[in-house]
Amino acid sequence: MTRSVDYFVYILECADGTLYTGITNDLEKRIGTHNSGKGAKYTRGRLPVRLVYFEKVAERGEATRREMEIKSLSKSGKERLISGYRVRMI
Repeated sequence: MTRSVDYFVYILECADGTLYTGITNDLEKRIGTHNSGKGAKYTRGRLPVRLVYFEKVAERGEATRREMEIKSLSKSGKERLISGYRVRMI
C-alpha cells in the first residue's frame, strides 16, 4: 500500500511586494529553499519571501490545476484571496 502525499498550493509575498504562487509536498522545506536563494528563479532576486497563503490538496494534479487558477488571477484578485487570511503552519 502506498502512502498518500498531500500537496500544498502556496502564495509568497516577495520583499518587493510581488506575489509568487507555487506547489510543493513539503511546505516548510520549500519556503526555506526559496529564502536560501535556491528556490524559483523569480524569487531569488526578491528575497526574503514570506508565506501569506496556502491550501492543502490531496493530489498533485489538483494542486497544479489550483496553481494555474490562482496564477490566472490579477494581482488584486490574489490580494482578495489572501486578505484576512492568517497563515497557521501545519
